[in-house]
Formats: sequence, structure tokens, C-alpha cells
Amino acid sequence: MRLHSKLNPTLKSYLFSTCLFALSLLTSSCNQSYKASSGSDFTRVVQDTNPPVEPLSPEASIKKFQLPPGYHVELVASEPMIQEPVALAWDGNGRLYVAEMNTYMTDASATGEYAPTSRIKRLEDTDGDGKMDKSTIFIDSLVLPRTILPIGDQLLVGITNVQHIWSYRDTNGDGKADEKKIVFKNDAIDSRNLEHQNGGMIWNMDNWIYPTRDNLRYKYKNGKLLADTLVDNMIGQWGMTTDNYGRLFYSEAGPGLPAVQIQQNPAYGALNFADQYSEDFTKPWPIIGTIDAQGGREALRPEDNTLNKFTSGCGQSIFRGDRLPADMQGDYFIAEPVGRIIKRGKVSNRDGKIYIEDAYKQKDWLASADMNFRPINTYTGPDGCFYIVDMYHGIIQESEWTKPGSYLGGIIQQKGLYKNRGMGRIYRVVHDDFKRNTQRPNLLNEPSSQLVNYLDHPNGWWRDNAQLLLIVRNDQSIVPTLKQIAVGEQASLAKQPGPLARIHALWTLEGLEAIDKPTLFKAFTDTDAQVRKAAVWISEYYLKKKDPVVIAKLTTLKDDPSADVRIQLALSLRSHQTPQTQALAKKLLADNPKNELMQFSFTTFAESQKILQAEQERTRNLSPVDRALVTQGATIFKQLCATCHGPDGKGITMGGKQMPAPPLVGSPRVKGDKTLLMQLLLNGMRGPVDGKTYPDMMPSMASNDDKWIASVLSYVRNSSELGNKSSVVTPEEVAYTRANTPVIPAGMTQQELEIFKLGRAERTNWSKPDDKAHK
Repeated sequence: MRLHSKLNPTLKSYLFSTCLFALSLLTSSCNQSYKASSGSDFTRVVQDTNPPVEPLSPEASIKKFQLPPGYHVELVASEPMIQEPVALAWDGNGRLYVAEMNTYMTDASATGEYAPTSRIKRLEDTDGDGKMDKSTIFIDSLVLPRTILPIGDQLLVGITNVQHIWSYRDTNGDGKADEKKIVFKNDAIDSRNLEHQNGGMIWNMDNWIYPTRDNLRYKYKNGKLLADTLVDNMIGQWGMTTDNYGRLFYSEAGPGLPAVQIQQNPAYGALNFADQYSEDFTKPWPIIGTIDAQGGREALRPEDNTLNKFTSGCGQSIFRGDRLPADMQGDYFIAEPVGRIIKRGKVSNRDGKIYIEDAYKQKDWLASADMNFRPINTYTGPDGCFYIVDMYHGIIQESEWTKPGSYLGGIIQQKGLYKNRGMGRIYRVVHDDFKRNTQRPNLLNEPSSQLVNYLDHPNGWWRDNAQLLLIVRNDQSIVPTLKQIAVGEQASLAKQPGPLARIHALWTLEGLEAIDKPTLFKAFTDTDAQVRKAAVWISEYYLKKKDPVVIAKLTTLKDDPSADVRIQLALSLRSHQTPQTQALAKKLLADNPKNELMQFSFTTFAESQKILQAEQERTRNLSPVDRALVTQGATIFKQLCATCHGPDGKGITMGGKQMPAPPLVGSPRVKGDKTLLMQLLLNGMRGPVDGKTYPDMMPSMASNDDKWIASVLSYVRNSSELGNKSSVVTPEEVAYTRANTPVIPAGMTQQELEIFKLGRAERTNWSKPDDKAHK
């Protein structure tokens, strides 16, 4: 596929997979700290090419960290207080909720993985020393909890295999939830591998709650979540983050992409560029041999056995705290639990397009020589410091990739990694030149008039939670004060409100449904470009009403000196079509021919609309049964397969990395023999494809039922986007093939598929007496 000015059009809307997910955490320890070895010149030192796997105490493990000079690590909580932590979240009073996946990969076969014995704990630091000393089981008997989001005195929770979202409350103050309500209902069972399901939720600055995956976002209204359908599927994996201005950052572990969907809000569709981060940023630099990488020896550097590419990036965060060096503000951090590292990226904005570059050359911000260190989430804490969730677990890859006969399965048995479980640590990173903020949050109990002051707090955690709580309370009494802050008046603040306070005030007014045109128009002329951008974004409320006065005011911004403002104006106008807005949008495109983001965003949006129309036209000619198969398969493909094959089947290229999987467009296997395709999905595939080697094997999909496999293959064979028009695959065909194909745990090679094809008598009539509907 031809790249246009460094762009990769195949990346316009696609999903994301494997790794673990979102976390947050409370005040933390200065009681006991252990210096991490860093070296005065911050030199990467590989400790051991074949390290021991025996677990270490938290104190011993901390001593295995390498960090830049001045940084060191403090322990906040560890086993037995917590076990297998995967996600954290602080409520407004600074109490820390910890999701534990207690049944995750107890052995290579994932024995008992879906037993309802996982928990969410609530931790507290009662003496203010920064170390958790009180623990209660807030919710018990869960199936692998995945997402936690405090909203006021409620905790929103999502679990594995279920798409409902529940709210839990502690009504009597004993630290245990005694009220459970469903806030979003979706009866469909999520049959995807647990690594491919939603792995995080975040209340963003725009007052929408975004998950890491799929095509929904939610508004919180009167104790319920109201869903909105997005243009494209978002497919992040474990964890997501936002910056000071509401820009979301996803990551995709499956193809090893450490940052995706970072260019525009998902409401406008997926958008990625091939060069949005440097090739160096895709390379981890561990300090111990990482032989338990799913990619096997090819994923390791021959000279020291260290991981040579991202394979499980997750738990990313933009640092927004105020108690670490200022040059960390706005930097992008992402954990790599297979590499036992946390990579730091410098984020830059060039003419509205976001770039991420490695902060260090051939070394990482944090690296551990402890084989069991498994960082899977990072956060900015209420104390202004940086937090790490360490699952501290022997096996990090899910069982779909650890079966007997697989590379990983052999390493797990050889090293005894299955023995290392039941542990977990939460760390805080501090710096010698700063003291953490020891003020314990009390936002749930403070009046709205006090919460307004936190909109100007130097730590993003306080600003975000103040905005959220003001909206949840729906306290209209503070609207006049918010309007003053939004236009730069001092109001109740101790000083003139800065740009971030003005932005939060605008969005709080939007969330309270109290934004008015005078406030908005004043914000259009703000001296800060990000305030003007936020005002344009918020003006969509009036664009929906086709307000001519607002449209006329927006016209004055078409020549704004900031590319961010012009791009947002173009996006907002595109979403609300009138003759005036479309004329203005066309004018913006004509006046900004060299703005890559604006031009490419409009091109990919137009292409996706054409493809959608073509898909609808094609499926219209299918029988009702076949149409249902193809429609279901389209959803599966966009939620899962596009992760590695690309949304248009042309593969994925980003950051200089090779494609993680072969393209499907034009593949003779896709258009040709059905049985070969079914056998491929049932057993998975490894080794070279058409003479080219790809970094990862395709796992078996045999755990899914016959209809699931038939659906996704029917879509792949009938998708106009993939350029295919072949017969559908029926569940009956899959059932027959499943019954007559031997199980190959390590996955089939292309040669084995061809041998199977030669060795079987081709079945010429798959129909059964009750199968005429497919003909």
C-alpha cells in the first residue's frame, strides 16, 4: 500500500488487544524508602541474561530497579494486603480501590481462571505516612474484575465475560459494598479472550466516559450510563490515559503498538499516522534476559537475551502531577511487563499533529532486574507523584498463547513460572528534590464552593475529580462562579485563573448544562489556544441546534493562529451538517492544504462512509441468514482481527515496525478453500506465510463456537472493504471441519495447511436438508 506523506491510511479505525489495564492510587509512603540503583550517568546495565525466577521481598525487589539519578521508589502496599493487583482508583476522599485478578494464570492451562473468587479491596493510609495500613474487601466473589471508576460515593465496575456495568456503594461506612445496582445493561456475553475485552474506563474532560475498546462511550446521568455509538471501534487494551486537554491515549499490545488513536477524539473516528511515534519508541531496553517473550528467540537480542520489541505494552499514563521534576509534566509513560520496564516518551504537538519520541537513547526510564516484576498500570496520584501497579506474577501471557507444545508453555514448565503467584505490589516513584503532597483529599465532604477552587490545582488528579464531583452533584449554585472563572475573572480563586482552570470551568458548565453563548463567545477570544479549542469543542451543543449566531461566531476562528483550534473547528463542523457549516468546513480544508491531520482526517472519514454504504449494499443481496452471519462477523473483525490485520485487511505499519500479521486483501486463502480457512482458525497459525515471517503466531480460535467462526470468516470472504466476494461459511461447515480436523496445539504452518488440503477429499455438498436457507 502506498503511504501518502508518511501517512498510513490502513490505520484509520481499528481495535486493540492483549495486556492488562487501568489503575490509580492514594497517598503514599515516606515511612520507608529504598534507593534504586541508577548510576551517576544513568547507564543501562544488563544484570543477567538468564535470571533466576525466585520471588523477592518488596524491599529486595526495589533494589533491583534502575532509574535516572534523583528518582527512587517507595512501597505503598504489598502482599498479603493485596494479591494480583491489576487496576487502581482513588475516590474523592483518597481511599484506594484495588482490583485483584486472583485467578489469573495460576498455571499454563489457566486452571480455574473463571472461578468467581476475585475481589476489589479498599485500602487506606490512616496515619498519613504514605503506606497503606487498613484494608477491607470492598467487593468479593467476582470473575476477574477489569474496570473500576469512582463516581462520587459509587464505584463503577466491569468484570470479565460480561458487558454489564455495575455500581457499588458502601452505605454504612464499614468499607464493604452493601448496595449493588446495574448502571449499564448489555445482556450479550463477551466471548473474546479475556485479554481482548475492555480494559479500562476513564471520565474524560469532555464529560464522556470512554472504555478502552469497542464503539461505545457513556454519559453519567441520574445514576445511569447512557451510551453513545462512536464512528469506529476503539481497540485499546489494558489501560488508557488522558492529558491536560482531554486528548485520549490508547495502546495496542497485540501488534506491539505502544500508542494509538492519539490524534483526535474517538467521536470523530479512529485516526493514526505511520510516523506518530519514532521507531526508537517501539524498542524496550530491559536489564535482564526476557526469555518468556511470546515471540520466542526472534523477539530477543542475541547478545543479551533482552526483549527487542514491544509485545505487551499497557497501563499507560500522561504524568500530570506536581511533585516530580517539571520536565515530566505531559510525558507519556507505558509499562512493558514482559520487558520489566516502563518507557518514557516526550510528547510534542507540531501543527496539531501529536508525536512521541523516546526520552532516552537505548535505555528506559525504569527497568527492573527482578524476573517477577510485572508493571501493568501507571498513574498520577493525589499526592502529585507517580504510581506503579506491579502484579508480581510468574506468568503474564494468557493461556491461549501458553498451550502445551508452544514456546511459552515450555519456558513456563522449565522455569517453574507457574509457582510465582498470590503476590502484588503498589509503588510510588518520588524524587530527591520534591516532597509529596501529604494533604489527604476530602472532596466528597467539601462544599461545591470549595471544589471550584481545585479547578486551578497544579495536580491534574485534583482538577479532574473536582470537575467530576461538581457535575455529579448538579449544584447549579456554583454556575455564576464557574462563568467568572471561564472568562478569566478571579472569582473565589486565590489568583487569576490559569488556562487549565478556565478550560475545566468551561467543561464543568457544559456538564451542568449551564453553558451560555456570552461565556462561550468570550472563550473564543481567549489568549490561550487550548481554551479557544475547548470552546469550539463545546459549541457543538449549539451546532446541533443549527444556531446561526454561534455559526457566525465560529466563522471568525477559521484563520485562528493555532492549528489545534482550526482542526477542532473542522471536526466540529463536520459532525453537524448545514449549508453554512459545510461551506466553512470546505473553506478550512482549502485554506490548510499542508495540515496533515486535518486533510487526512477528512479523507479517512469520507472513505469510511463510502465503505459503510458499500457494505450495506452488498449485504442487502444476501439471504437473511447469511446477512446476519456477515453482520456479526463484521463486529468480530473490527473488535479483534483488525488489531493485527488492519481495519481494511491491508495490515498495520507504525513506528517503523514490521506488520504483526499478513494482509488479508488479495489473499488466495481468504477467497479460496473454505476448509483451509476453518482449519486455520481452529488451530491457529505459526511460521512464515508466503515466504515472509511475522513476529507473532495467530492463536487458535477454537474456544469460540461454530457460529462465531462462521461469522468472522463469512465477513472476511464477503467484505467490500477487503475486496472479497465469496460464499459464506456456515456453522454446519465449521462443525464438520472441527470434528474432522486434529488438534495441533502449537498451531499449523502454511505447509501443514497445504498438506491437509491435499490429504482430504474435498466435500462438494455441505448442505443438509435443513440448510437450504444458505443456498
